[in-house]
Amino acid sequence: MTRPLDGITVVSLEHAIAAPFCTRHLADLGARVIKVERPGMGDFARAYDTRVKGQSSHFVWTNRSKESLALDLKDAQGMAVLTQLLARADVLVQNLAPGAAARMGLSFEALHAAHPRLIVCDISGYGDDGPYRDKKAYDLLIQSEAGMLSVTGTPEEPSKSGNSIADIAAGMYAYSGILAALLQRGRTGEGSRVEVSMLESLAEWMGYPMYYAFDGGPPPPRAGASHSSIYPYGPFAVGDGNTIMLGLQNEREWKQFCEKVLQAPALAANPRFDSNAKRNTHRAELKALIAQVFGALDISQVEQRLDAAQIAHARMNDMAGLWAHPQLRARGRWQAVDTPAGEIPALLPPGRNSSFGYRMDAVPAVGQHNAAIFRELGILPQEGE
Repeated sequence: MTRPLDGITVVSLEHAIAAPFCTRHLADLGARVIKVERPGMGDFARAYDTRVKGQSSHFVWTNRSKESLALDLKDAQGMAVLTQLLARADVLVQNLAPGAAARMGLSFEALHAAHPRLIVCDISGYGDDGPYRDKKAYDLLIQSEAGMLSVTGTPEEPSKSGNSIADIAAGMYAYSGILAALLQRGRTGEGSRVEVSMLESLAEWMGYPMYYAFDGGPPPPRAGASHSSIYPYGPFAVGDGNTIMLGLQNEREWKQFCEKVLQAPALAANPRFDSNAKRNTHRAELKALIAQVFGALDISQVEQRLDAAQIAHARMNDMAGLWAHPQLRARGRWQAVDTPAGEIPALLPPGRNSSFGYRMDAVPAVGQHNAAIFRELGILPQEGE
């Protein structure tokens, strides 16, 4: 079986989430990813927590199928090894501090002169120019700068996303940008630079609220887990302690909801609720009516009524519910991968392809592949290897 990126070598000077998330996806497609880490500690994301058999949850998620090469890039020997690797590589990915790669002689201009086919992907918080170029950029800070916090949370208090959404956005645009650059190189024979900023990546994802507030208009209000302008659309408590998420989209569904779920067909024509605008205005009253009905039912009973009415709904799962999700299990989405502490389950990447299977190899220990890579390059191991 061949994969789309078989034969492609990626060298990555990466840490945290954005670049590792990008390169893990490249590895999923068959690329050889050589992750350059600091000797000893390695990527500082290894120490974020100890939740997965003593290992970091962030790290095992974003670093399977890679080779770990521990190099001190402040040392001439370490840079000499990196230089040899780049002469053989197809892609360099880096998300070092602003300007750090250029100071080491790893700017696109310098590398392109020496290796015209090399693709260079630089990931940063704000981009390599402009007044914010040198600002530190962490996920929460970018969520704030990109306006996400202004539209997420409750009316009383903003909330950040529960995952590293700015890092993920940047990682995915870097991933797709590298794939595009590989296609472009196939046409021109020349490598190119892919520059991705976290701010620009998340700003793209903020397109709907930005246009909603176009030309000075008011932005979408923070509405917790509810929809900011459609009602009932959001979470509702059920009598057994669970929470059901409703998604009513139109007047036909509202009538079905009243008749088959609330079992109060006359409510559909009530002048307080006979349009979405009115339901939105009278949210508190309608919420109380729904709570009264749902409070006498368990989650299965509510789901049965919603299914009968063909109303979109979902359980509000916690992490245990996601681990045990019957749809993921039924579609065979879990596969075991090895780690330095033993096997763990891992989700296959989204999207099935009929012509290949994803690469799902081990998460490496720091410097695990030093000896093999040094032998491959025909150089003596560094001291301590």
